[in-house]
Amino acid sequence: MTRVAVERVAAGERGATTIADRVIAKIAAQAAREALDGVPEGGAAPHATVTVHHDSARVRIGVELEYPTDIGRQCGAVRLRVAKRVKALADMDVPEVVVRVERLHSDRSRLAARGRLR
Repeated sequence: MTRVAVERVAAGERGATTIADRVIAKIAAQAAREALDGVPEGGAAPHATVTVHHDSARVRIGVELEYPTDIGRQCGAVRLRVAKRVKALADMDVPEVVVRVERLHSDRSRLAARGRLR
């Protein structure tokens, strides 16, 4: 009987890992919430859509902010936090994070929504 030497392949080289776009979107939305220190009263949580191609993800985030605020600073914080968290948790590069401010919330708008403003 002849024995054939079998070469062992390292575990990291035996397969592929695929992360669904919706998982990356969930990571991005959570990172945006963290960057904004929460959701404005009466506002919606950040939501994300993602396009994944190989090892990179392009992210679009929709947010609602308090008014008044430094919109540029807030959006910059979201972009930075999203890119870092996606890289850390999914090991994907994020060449683009588009932040869309969908609504501003002020005390006046909250009162109007409750029907207390004329």
